[in-house]
Amino acid sequence: MHKCKKSCTFVAAFNSNNMSETKYESKISSAPYSAEQIYRVISNLQNIERVKDMIPQDKVQEMEIEPDRIRMKVDGLAQKITIAIVDRIENDTVKFGAEGIPMEANFWIQLKELAPNDTRIKLTLKADIPMMFRMMIGSKLQTGLDQAAEMMAKFPYGQWQ
Repeated sequence: MHKCKKSCTFVAAFNSNNMSETKYESKISSAPYSAEQIYRVISNLQNIERVKDMIPQDKVQEMEIEPDRIRMKVDGLAQKITIAIVDRIENDTVKFGAEGIPMEANFWIQLKELAPNDTRIKLTLKADIPMMFRMMIGSKLQTGLDQAAEMMAKFPYGQWQ
């Protein structure tokens, strides 16, 4: 487990007996930037301030953004959720944990630079999802990851210095 400065705990391991760990991986997308350029943006959550206006206000409110965590009220959940960076490998991986959601989950972004200005992006989600919900939301999670990876590949990282 990783403890953040504000005493919130993020789970990096899965050991619940009632749940079943499920792993979803996005398709690999290609971005015309170096791994360093992409990493510099995704490893600092304060960069979300620049795109905050694109987040639907009816779905997400009360965002508190810090370099390593975001706390927000999400439509449909009773309490605020927190997403925090729990691990970083420079120019390679940023791993996130979540608190305040009804399951244990980790999410990470992997970068693989094949050549200058040619970096592959892959998103992975591991979550303890009850069996009955997996059938209902599994394909939506997969589609969402694939779309997010495509969007990340099109993001103008070179403009964010």
